[in-house]
Amino acid sequence: MGDAALRVRWLGSVAYRESWSLQQAIHRRALAVAASGAVPDDHLLLLEHPPTLTLGRQADPANLLVGRDTDRFDVLDVDRGGDVTYHGPGQLVAYPLLGLPGKGAGDLPDTPAYVCMLEGVLIDVVRAAGVDAVGRLPGYPGVWVDPDGPRPRKVAAVGVRIVAGRTMHGVALNVDPDLSHFEAIVPCGITEHGVTSLAAEGAAVDLRTVVDAFVTRFVAAWAPPEWDRAEVVWRTDPTGADLADFSRLGGLGASVADADAGPSPGGRAGAVSVRLRGRLESAGVRVGDGGVERKPEWMRVPLRHDAAVLGVKRTVADLDLVTVCEEAGCPNLSECWSEGTATFMLCGERCTRACGFCLVDTRHPEALDEGEPERVAEAVARMALDHAVLTMVARDDLADGGADHVARTVRAVRDRAPDCSVEILVSDLGGDAAALATVLDARPAVLNHNVETVPRLQRAVRPSAGYARSLTVLGRAAATDVVVKSGLIVGMGERLDEVHATLVDLAAVGVEVVTVGQYLRPTVRHLPVDRWWRPEEFDELAEFGRSVGLRHVESSPFTRSSHHARASYLAALAARTEAPAWG
Repeated sequence: MGDAALRVRWLGSVAYRESWSLQQAIHRRALAVAASGAVPDDHLLLLEHPPTLTLGRQADPANLLVGRDTDRFDVLDVDRGGDVTYHGPGQLVAYPLLGLPGKGAGDLPDTPAYVCMLEGVLIDVVRAAGVDAVGRLPGYPGVWVDPDGPRPRKVAAVGVRIVAGRTMHGVALNVDPDLSHFEAIVPCGITEHGVTSLAAEGAAVDLRTVVDAFVTRFVAAWAPPEWDRAEVVWRTDPTGADLADFSRLGGLGASVADADAGPSPGGRAGAVSVRLRGRLESAGVRVGDGGVERKPEWMRVPLRHDAAVLGVKRTVADLDLVTVCEEAGCPNLSECWSEGTATFMLCGERCTRACGFCLVDTRHPEALDEGEPERVAEAVARMALDHAVLTMVARDDLADGGADHVARTVRAVRDRAPDCSVEILVSDLGGDAAALATVLDARPAVLNHNVETVPRLQRAVRPSAGYARSLTVLGRAAATDVVVKSGLIVGMGERLDEVHATLVDLAAVGVEVVTVGQYLRPTVRHLPVDRWWRPEEFDELAEFGRSVGLRHVESSPFTRSSHHARASYLAALAARTEAPAWG
């Protein structure tokens, strides 16, 4: 049935609001690609939700048996068909985002055939789990156990929406959820029949096994010409409490990022914490005792200490500002400062996250500096910048994640330097759509948020973040006219096909500019370097990124998020003119 490549992604536990925004972003981008005459990819998103109740367009409010203000569930009105449905841990949720064939040439999509296909896949999966008495119950969508017996019970729900020939929403299969949660609703508005799960029917299968079975049968039924699969690592700790204490403070060891002698940046694996080692190994990255070879010649940076570098240093010091150039140990500091540019870091110099690759201070953050926005604007004016890059530390201690402070800084810069384009690199802001809107309302020219690494390594590289959440942030930004940008660092254990898959995902949500650079280990307590990617491999990544619809890819061993930022922004604007339908 499928004419396009199918991208299969296991995303782990994702808040319903985020997955909904992610679906909308992929759908919006697919329609734009199709309008340009190209064939958009199809997607199959697989995930779990925290306890959530959703009401479809035909839902009867009386079927919601708990109040909307309950703290047990997130309660949402959604744009799918059907009545009220429960989602929660132990339930496989699948969102196929597909271009449907029509009933005939140029005709409307064959929605009944699509729903029938989904039910058929689910029936096969349930039978493979060992539940034989399963099938359809006439007049009741979904999949039922013992449909011909005295007590039919629903094991899987189907709720879809078709917009412009492309599907949204999907199916939910009860593997081993808390069935008592269904007592909060009249499931799907059906009062005469109950619900069940594979576990309640005696099937001894876990969610991962069911996901694998679903993917196998879905791919067989949809029959795409090609498909790939990428996934975040499955958590083994049900509490999710596995954060590492990465920091450049507290005696964590000398910097090794630019060492010319002694242990290499990839060596001294014995300094890696047990917790980090466990997360790396769960992601398939073996932490050995020797590390990689010494830094290759192409990774050695010539340092500059000319008048321009010293001038930037004086401006930053005079205005008591923080730059990510210094705080993150950027290898391009002398190059950029020599050209009179710097990347200002907002919301202080202490981050509430503990990412495995980052040198930024992780002690408890201090109060926001209310004068910082005006001082940053003054620095931009003094330096006569054409393009100002602002970044921020994550501030999970603040209700809005620091969004208002960032927005005030963007406005201050635009007021002082109206001809200067402003690029802002934000955290995920806790996935808060309103906080992101606050930043976007300040009208930056570029909204950057880095996904940092491939899905499999997310838990090791940035344990407080999430791949799906990052894609959601980028997709929400892409619904505006801002240039959307993201970035990756490689050399931490990823494979080439995984980097390709990540570039595909970024393009699928509307990202226009991507940066890709080599990871440099800042201290021996941070993630080890798995390998050095060669310059020609970075060239290949740039070519691949452009081939999947990214407008501009900045890819080299020393590329960082703000490296050549203005040139990347201008390249994206030029590409928009050449291919406006892909915007």
